[in-house]
Amino acid sequence: MSNKAHIYTEKAPAAIGPYSQAVKVNNTIYLSGQIPLDPETMELIDGDIQQQARQVFANLDAVCKAAGSDLSGIVKLNIFLTDLSNFAAVNEVMAELYEQPYPARAAIGVKQLPKGAEIEMDGIAVI
Repeated sequence: MSNKAHIYTEKAPAAIGPYSQAVKVNNTIYLSGQIPLDPETMELIDGDIQQQARQVFANLDAVCKAAGSDLSGIVKLNIFLTDLSNFAAVNEVMAELYEQPYPARAAIGVKQLPKGAEIEMDGIAVI
């Protein structure tokens, strides 16, 4: 039988819908999508796409840490962008935070994201 836990931390934005920040099953963490919300104000941060990406990574890191991992534990990352011309700028931020071997990843262009965000990320991490 699996060991299933719902993860919550005040260091990341609260869910804005009927979902958990993450669900941990055994040593795998399924991370819900994070947008560049400030966890204290629950408002989108001001700034360019790189600042927004850094906030999203900070939110993911907080959830990972609450589950017993951190950004380095992410093995699969999905990045959703409302403007794929921001792809290179997001890659620069990711290169600041990760070393090879990088996690598996997808970058997907979408029409719209919650709260008018320009970027959202979700993923799978392991402990």
